[in-house]
Amino acid sequence: MTRRTILAACVGFVLVVGVAAILVHQRELERRDQPVTNDDLRILLKTDELLKDESVWNRKDDRECDDDEATGKRSLFCALQKACIDVLGAYDHRRVALQEVRFAVEDATRGQDFEHRLRDFNNLPSTRLADIKRVLRLATDRVKSRLKN
Repeated sequence: MTRRTILAACVGFVLVVGVAAILVHQRELERRDQPVTNDDLRILLKTDELLKDESVWNRKDDRECDDDEATGKRSLFCALQKACIDVLGAYDHRRVALQEVRFAVEDATRGQDFEHRLRDFNNLPSTRLADIKRVLRLATDRVKSRLKN
């Protein structure tokens, strides 16, 4: 074998291993039984507080939260982001609290395919703030239940 052939085989192997690791990581993120912490509960409670009524809900999410912060009207995604930063000091996109809300959205919208679960659910013409509150409550109840165990 030539050096070039060996190098190509090694690069191919590294790529295959890398892709496999990414797929395993993605599968782990989508597990519905991930360990929770009190911070996850605090994030969900803070999100619910931030979305206290219609006057502070942005129903046209673009996943850019600077404008939401400037106006004080937050989408579901931006309220979760703000709550995460308030509780943790930084945004953690795949934090269990946020994943639980994504799972609650999936459960509430069986059969709908979303590019971005939080944004697209928030922006559905049929979604009301009561629906947002319902998925937050479901995610909160799930986190509370796992904290007890």
